[in-house]
Amino acid sequence: MKKAIGLALAVLVTTVVAASAQGSPKVAAASAASISCKSTITLPLVTPVTGGAGFLGAEQAAWSKYAVSTLAKPLGLKVKLVLGDTPVEQGPAPAQSLAQKYIADKSVLVVLGPSTSGAVAASSSSYFQAKIAHISPSATRTSLTQGAKKDGTSAFFRVVPGDYIQGPSDAKFMMSNLKVKKVVLLDFQEPYSLGLADAVEGVLKKGGVSTVRLSASNTTTDYSAFVTKVPSDADVVFFPTQKPGDAQTFAQQLVEQGKKAKVFGGDGSNDPSAFKVAGSYVSNFAPDITGLKADAGIVNGWKKANPGKSVGSFGPPSYGAAQVALNAIALACKQGNGKADRQAVLRNIKKVKINNWILGGKFTWSTKTNDPLNAKFYIFQIQGNGSYKLVG
Repeated sequence: MKKAIGLALAVLVTTVVAASAQGSPKVAAASAASISCKSTITLPLVTPVTGGAGFLGAEQAAWSKYAVSTLAKPLGLKVKLVLGDTPVEQGPAPAQSLAQKYIADKSVLVVLGPSTSGAVAASSSSYFQAKIAHISPSATRTSLTQGAKKDGTSAFFRVVPGDYIQGPSDAKFMMSNLKVKKVVLLDFQEPYSLGLADAVEGVLKKGGVSTVRLSASNTTTDYSAFVTKVPSDADVVFFPTQKPGDAQTFAQQLVEQGKKAKVFGGDGSNDPSAFKVAGSYVSNFAPDITGLKADAGIVNGWKKANPGKSVGSFGPPSYGAAQVALNAIALACKQGNGKADRQAVLRNIKKVKINNWILGGKFTWSTKTNDPLNAKFYIFQIQGNGSYKLVG
């Protein structure tokens, strides 16, 4: 993962071709309108650009931009990428406001994101009512796509696996590889961390592991009071934050108070530039794609377009989400003889299959849910030099 590239991202507009500005018609009219596939299509990416999770928006924007710049033209499309900022500290309001903005823009046929589970839960109903598909490259809460009471709608898709895979994977690694006897789980009172902490805790308890549950506000910055509550014999503190800098702070304060427990973060902690306490663990839904021979061309092209930047875990799924969205638009345009509307794009999302998927192998959808088929999570341990080593 990368360092945030600043507030300038908030106004980033990546244009494949020049296009004149379009007005914002009434929401109802925009929802039903067909547009010419020769016109410029607006593709929003809804992600944290500022705040503690700004690193996420920086990386996802860079890879989404590259996907649009290289994939749209071969599909016969003219597309501009725009960013919508959803700082995790501000709760659901930004996601809800952005949904109304994009629904009112008839040039928007599909949306990338939201990137966080809370933002998806806050806006999915609005997109569904407008018949707009939205594809997240990083929202993992299980109940977004599964369960009796879903937080997402049938208009929501994700190209990464959910916490129904991450939770058990993390818990089983703790039990089998780390031989844990006692684990502390600290949630942050928001959908992502609550869901992931619950998923991990359930498997640990079934495995006979003693658990302690703590809960902190999502705006907490000093964790020393919580560190004092970590038992001296605890082996691991599971820390499902969306702010890697907070994982760093907590791990350092554990050391300062002489606690032996190691921090184990979820995918939201995966940022080598911010979370680098040796011996800690993180899990993520993406491997290091620089080791995949099939991705050599993509990696080299992205590095050329982003000089000095490193390839992380959050960017490649964003490229993949954009690839799915662009292919669904192209299918709708073909079926509509050069015209497409939102409902046609929505119908075509699950028809998209990618043979050379950026995360390896082939991409296909589950027949039961709007999740990818055969996806998995990877577990990394932080080394003494701050690098992330794949260990599970």
